Amino acid sequence: MSGYALSADEIGPYATVAEFETPEDLIEAADAARLAGFKKMDAYSPFPIHGLSDAIGFKSNAVPFLVFWGGLTGSLVGYGLQYYVHVLDYPMNVGGKPLNSIPSMIPITYECTILFAGLTAFFSMITLNRLPKLYHSIFNTPNFDRASNDRFFLAIEAADPNYESGRVRDFLAERGALSVVEVEK
Repeated sequence: MSGYALSADEIGPYATVAEFETPEDLIEAADAARLAGFKKMDAYSPFPIHGLSDAIGFKSNAVPFLVFWGGLTGSLVGYGLQYYVHVLDYPMNVGGKPLNSIPSMIPITYECTILFAGLTAFFSMITLNRLPKLYHSIFNTPNFDRASNDRFFLAIEAADPNYESGRVRDFLAERGALSVVEVEK
């Protein structure tokens, strides 16, 4: 017998997942689900679908805000470092030019801006998406491997306040789903 006991959060359904044949069917089902009051849902498709993020009620995250501030920090660090070196720490008069020559500092300032913004984008995406995620319950859905080929899936999560297994199953079946399955955690 193992010493590992499952907690209440690890037992039970994760979501009810419906498989659709066309992107139009997926968008119609997602719109209907949102209008029916479901808030915790996600959609999976082999390509981006215009209007799907609105249909599932996707909210923008903080990545653009963080990247802006990361880039601004990079530009200030790049310029500040050059100013410190050229003006305060080791001033050198080269050809009678001013110590604080802004045009000569633009390339490093620009490169630091891009570096800090890129690193902020990478690490904020990793952190906010909770990656790496080595296991996800949605992969237990039958035929889910076709989500990267020719099928479209809508998952209404059990964490939704309006979730009732039978009601969600009937709701998705009425929307023309090819199959509706309940996926366990």
